[in-house]
Amino acid sequence: MGFAGNDLNLLVALRALLEEENVSRAGERIGMGQSSMSSALAKLRIQFSDELLIRVGRDYQLTPLARQILPQVQLTIPLIERALGSGGPFEPATSTRVFTIMASDYAALELAPKITQALTLAPNIRIEFSHLPVNPTDSHRDMLSHDFVVAVPGIGIDGEHSELFIDDYVCILDAGNTALQDDGLSWEAFTNLPQAVSYFGQAHLTPAERRMRELGFDRPAHVTTSSFLPLHSVVAGTNLVGVLPRRLATRLSPISGVVQCEAPFGRVEIRETLFWHTSHNSDPAHVWLREILRSN
Repeated sequence: MGFAGNDLNLLVALRALLEEENVSRAGERIGMGQSSMSSALAKLRIQFSDELLIRVGRDYQLTPLARQILPQVQLTIPLIERALGSGGPFEPATSTRVFTIMASDYAALELAPKITQALTLAPNIRIEFSHLPVNPTDSHRDMLSHDFVVAVPGIGIDGEHSELFIDDYVCILDAGNTALQDDGLSWEAFTNLPQAVSYFGQAHLTPAERRMRELGFDRPAHVTTSSFLPLHSVVAGTNLVGVLPRRLATRLSPISGVVQCEAPFGRVEIRETLFWHTSHNSDPAHVWLREILRSN
């Protein structure tokens, strides 16, 4: 079934509807009101002779045809936009493109020099960071609605990807904590200390937490944070112990009154990875920023 003239705009609505699986969210995403989006859905249903979205309780569900055409729509729309010149060629110096990146505070901090480089070359672009999702069932939608997701493998995020950097974990303690001896922090001492734990939600069990659970230690959190960044402030002046990436500890330990030591559970790698949806592969602007983010 073909689209012609202004009906090509329906493709944009179609993609939003199928990816969001919700009329209201789709409208918010592309700046279309509820009434206009409902009208677009009605036209699309006629165009495809299919309901596309059907109500199941309070939610919507894609029909078999909708599930079948969604990947084709995701790949086709960027090609059509470029063929029609709707976005024009990507010129960093004049572009006003908005890029969205889902990442932890730690990953965003590590990417800061690359972001500075991008903004130097393209001073009018915008780069918006958002937190990683707490609920693992949101991963597919997050891949579609963001340019990039930065995370470690093995948490349910799937797509095109490229490794950004490798880090590992260390422990941090107050400089006066007597559990830290000349030979470091023993496993027994570590497990007996009160724990300051960074918790990112059930979707994001860190590699360090996985290792500790394999060793039979499910950390009881005395203090919980939603990011690695506050751990130094939380641990300072207490007998708490925290676990966080080495790069971040090296940045913050000298100014916090906190010391770092090797983790007693052995070296656990953090492989921070850049993920993106296949539909972005041929987007020149996306390719441009992607190459900057993964450059050495």
